[in-house]
Amino acid sequence: MMHLVLLLGLLMGSQAENSLSQYWEEHIGLPHPPHWLTAKASPLNLYQATTFMKLIEENELASHLFLFCKQANVACSTNAPVKNTTDDITLPPIAQWNAAKLKYDDLPNKTSLLVASQGGLPYFRESMVKEGCFMPIPDLRDPISYKSFLPRSLASKIPFSFAKNEELKKIFGVVNESNMDEYIKDTLAICEKSPIRGELCTCVTSAEDLIDFAVEKLGHHVRIWSTESIEGSYENVTIGAVKLIYGNLSKPPVLCHSLPFPFQVYYCHVLPKVKVYVVDIHARKKVNHVIMACHHDTSTWNLNHISFKLLGFGPGLIEVCHWINENGVVWTKTLD
Repeated sequence: MMHLVLLLGLLMGSQAENSLSQYWEEHIGLPHPPHWLTAKASPLNLYQATTFMKLIEENELASHLFLFCKQANVACSTNAPVKNTTDDITLPPIAQWNAAKLKYDDLPNKTSLLVASQGGLPYFRESMVKEGCFMPIPDLRDPISYKSFLPRSLASKIPFSFAKNEELKKIFGVVNESNMDEYIKDTLAICEKSPIRGELCTCVTSAEDLIDFAVEKLGHHVRIWSTESIEGSYENVTIGAVKLIYGNLSKPPVLCHSLPFPFQVYYCHVLPKVKVYVVDIHARKKVNHVIMACHHDTSTWNLNHISFKLLGFGPGLIEVCHWINENGVVWTKTLD
C-alpha cells in the first residue's frame, strides 16, 4: 500500500498547493498566497493525508515513519532540528532556543541574559534603530526552518497537549532528552500558557488555521510582511533605511512566530499598540530587509521579562522592539 501512496504522491503533488491557493482566494482580499506560505503548505495530497491519518488512528504509523516524514516534509528523527539547508555555513550552530522570549508573564528570574541575547540584542528601544547606527543582530534563524504544515485534517489527529506529550513523541519517533524533545516541551508550554491582560493568542497547526486567525482579528483585507532572509545574524550591522509600514496603534497587527516542532506551528498573538517597520540592515554579504515590531504598551508585561533585564526599565515605562525572525510573519489591516 505504501508504494501506491508514493506513486499517487508523484501524480497528485500539486493538489495541496492548489487547495491552499483556493482557500487563500476565498478568505483573503489578495490574488494569491505569498511565496513563503506556499512553500510551507503541506506537500501531501488528500489520498496521502487520509492514508496516514488511518495509520495514526490504528497506531501503525511507526512502521511507516520514514515515508511519512519524507512525504510530509516534517522533522521526525530524535535529534533533527536542522536540515543541511542553512544559507551560510560560517554561522555558529543554531542558537539555543529560548522559549521565554515569547512569554510576557510568569518568567523565571534565572533566565540567562547570555542565552537570551543569542549573539545580539533581541530587544531594543525604537530610538536605537537609526540610519547609520551600528547594532548587534541576534540569530534570526528558525531552529527547524524547512518543516511544512500538516493538512488540517491530519493535524487535528495529532495530540497537541502536554497531557499527551508521550503519545505525540511516539508518533514522530522522538526520544527523551533529545533536542526535539526539548523543542516539543517548550512549544507546548507556549501554546498552553495563559495570555497576559490585553493579549489575544493561539497556536495554529495548519495553513488554514493561520489564515482563519488573521481574518478573525483583522478582516479579509490584509497585508503580510516577513523578514527577507537570515543575513546579519551574529553580525554587528549598519542600519540603513528605516520605514514605518504600519503605525495605527488603535488596530494592532497579528504577529505570528514560528515555533520549533516536528511540523510547522505558529504562535500568533495580538497585543495593543504595536508599530511595524521594515529596516535595511547592511550585513557582511548583502542588505537584508528585516521586519521590526515595536510594542508601545508594555504595562502588562512581567517585571522579569528579558527586555527589561536588558534595557534597564520596567513595565509601561518604555516601548520595546524586536526583529521578526525567519519564517515569522506580521499581518496588518489594510488601511482605508
